[in-house]
Amino acid sequence: MVGVNIANGALDRVVDILANDYGAYREKAERFSNKRSELDWSLCSDGIFSESDLMVAYSTACGIDVLEEEDMHNDFKKYPSLTLEYLNTHCIIPYEWNEETTELTLLIADPYSVSKLLYHFKNFFKRDIVVKLTRRSLIERMINMVYNEDSEAADMESHDDSEETLRSLASEAKIVRLVNEMFSRAVEMRASDIHIEPEETRMVIRFRVDGILSEYLVCPLSQYPAIASRIKLVGGLNIAESRRPQDGRTQIYVGRQDMDIRISTLPTMSGESIVLRILRKDAIAFDLSVIGMLGDMQEKFEKLIKIPHGILLVVGPTGSGKTTTLYSAMSLLNDVKRKIITIEDPVEYQMDRLTQVQVNSNIGLTFANGLRSIVRQDPDVILVGEIRDKETAEIAINAALTGHLVLSTLHTNDAAGAISRLLDMGVEGFLVASSLFGVLSQRLVRKVCSECSGDGKNEDGSKCKKCNGSGFSGRCGIFELLTVNEEMRRAISRNAPSSEIAQIAVDNGMTPLMDDGLRKAQLGMTTRAEVTRAAVDAT
Repeated sequence: MVGVNIANGALDRVVDILANDYGAYREKAERFSNKRSELDWSLCSDGIFSESDLMVAYSTACGIDVLEEEDMHNDFKKYPSLTLEYLNTHCIIPYEWNEETTELTLLIADPYSVSKLLYHFKNFFKRDIVVKLTRRSLIERMINMVYNEDSEAADMESHDDSEETLRSLASEAKIVRLVNEMFSRAVEMRASDIHIEPEETRMVIRFRVDGILSEYLVCPLSQYPAIASRIKLVGGLNIAESRRPQDGRTQIYVGRQDMDIRISTLPTMSGESIVLRILRKDAIAFDLSVIGMLGDMQEKFEKLIKIPHGILLVVGPTGSGKTTTLYSAMSLLNDVKRKIITIEDPVEYQMDRLTQVQVNSNIGLTFANGLRSIVRQDPDVILVGEIRDKETAEIAINAALTGHLVLSTLHTNDAAGAISRLLDMGVEGFLVASSLFGVLSQRLVRKVCSECSGDGKNEDGSKCKKCNGSGFSGRCGIFELLTVNEEMRRAISRNAPSSEIAQIAVDNGMTPLMDDGLRKAQLGMTTRAEVTRAAVDAT
């Protein structure tokens, strides 16, 4: 029987382990000496530790193996004579047993009371006991999935949508842990977005990792009101409003990591679709070489952003990394000699020395109105989050022609298309020709995993944990950089079609987006299939 006789000294080592990462833990542990389990899970709920951090500490101190969710089979079965109340009270669940043997494997989250519990299991069921540690939120989820099926209909009927009821549901310890664990797992998996989607009979949670959505969790639909209410509560949204879209923003701590979360809700036929954008400041490197620019491309781009005045555009669809590229340019320009002002919707990242303005259309602070005020603030460099209309475009061009460097984005498929887009907005060709110095078009492609070299497996054949078996880990950009010379200025002034402008750019040395991607595939950074997937709409 493994883990039945965990010595007090072993559990005392948990204090030493956790105090290394959180100095105040030792003092708190002394005051909660008889309720250390409550202390540990309270700190998890506050984001001081993640559940994974806690499991590692318990495992190191007690010598009990941790069973990770990705290594767990889904063939949970009801064990006879165990009640839902007992399992939930002690947060323990049978994982594996064989009727032909005497061994039973139990999953636990709390080693403090494990000796007593295992004594009961061994004597009542007459089996040898093996224990493994796993996250409490996962055990609770499995208990409800396997042992709580009969009460789902009752739960659905018992829940009303009054604000008081929703706040009560959102504050339940299990729901707090489930939502916290969702954030923690999203961070571990490097997810950029979390999608919470109610369907007719179930709720699905999906993570977007490296631009691709994958299913993380399927829950009973009865849990949706509590989960949705918890997220709204965390994000400061109206918890009782479900008929109108809402947007919010909050800051949370997960395992000592500080993150900004943008929250969007959208009413649908089955409930509210909720999408959370995760902005991890520690995970963003504002460096042109890190985002994927090769040496020659980076050199040309850096020359463009160092011109004293003019417009430089970064284009591509939503989610193509335009903001990261612009902030990488800002990091190069950001010094005490320059006044840099940005106007964004929203301000995604904050940077020292930058004066950053948030668009707020509710009070009339649009890109155009904000940009008018910015040019009176004596800036050297202006970053406009997006040029959306003729008015904003003309103000930006006027700023560029009067001695300012203006950086901005457009939603177009390729570099040449940016010029056509400005002309379609109604901007005069001669103004575009005289102010525009360059257009960078980009996409994001997944990078080949450095641990498994792209096959998704470790040397022993098991699934690679770094890339979760996908063969890809992280993303980098592929680019095409159009620089405006005299030949192109003449073409722009006479409203030449984008195909002609693209050909002039290639003739003058522009590497097309696809070619840049294929070069990175040859270097082993990505794959040809990935480049084709990302760049097909730009060709």
